[in-house]
Formats: sequence, C-alpha cells, structure tokens
Amino acid sequence: MSSFKGSYTYSVDDKGRVSLPAKMRKCVSPEANVTFIITRGFEKCLFVYPNDEWGKIEANLRSLSSYDPEHRRFVRTFLEPAVESQFDVQFRLSIPQELREYANIQGEVRIIGALERIELWNPQMYEEYKSNQSESYETIAAKVMR
Repeated sequence: MSSFKGSYTYSVDDKGRVSLPAKMRKCVSPEANVTFIITRGFEKCLFVYPNDEWGKIEANLRSLSSYDPEHRRFVRTFLEPAVESQFDVQFRLSIPQELREYANIQGEVRIIGALERIELWNPQMYEEYKSNQSESYETIAAKVMR
C-alpha cells in the first residue's frame, strides 16, 4: 500500500520527463513494479498511480454501470488520456504532451503526495487553487473528519 505525502517542486525537461523525489520513490511498493499510470486529475492537475494502486481504481471503475450515461462519460474521460509510464534509469517518468497541456505543466511541476497517488500541478495554478478556496482549512477539516 502506498502512502505518498509531502510537496516538492521539480523541473520538467524538454521531453516531458520529471524525477520523482527520493522520499516518494521509497513509498512505491514492490508490487507496482516501477510502473505508473498517469491520467487527468481534477482541478487541472494530473494523477499518477503506482500500478498496484491503479488496480484498485480499475476495480472501482468496473463496478460502475455501463448503462448509466454519467458513468460511461466519467470512465471515458478518466481513461482516454491514461498512459503507462515506467521509471527510466534516472527515476524519471515521461509525461505525454497531451497531459502536460491539460495541466499546463511546462518548466516546473509541483509534486504532491496524496496517499495512494501523486498529483502533478503547474506550481502557479496550485497556488491559485489554494488561494481561491472559500472555506478555511479548519472548517473543511471539521466537516470531513467527523
């Protein structure tokens, strides 16, 4: 089971490759087999799942009804841009151009641990996201952690 946490800012090279922080690499279980699935996230970020955690996501997706139009749309939107990526010898993941454009990731990327997944953000967009929240951290915590 993965348990990613923390926040880091790293460079993205011209080929769309980004290194994962050593602290996060240590959290990748051997079952992931250095393979990750990268797909569209929410709020214009990317989700990066180790392969073993991705299996749990697929199980949830399989439980959705193919007869429900909302379920079909979500599955298509979530899976259509999804790609498999493996570490290269320098522990970099390659992010396809289409996904980099979706998240507006260019020279730098904010890498955020979110338990079972890693989120990749344009650093400026992440700061804007945080500053545009209408409720305080304490208010949200009170609602969520009941």
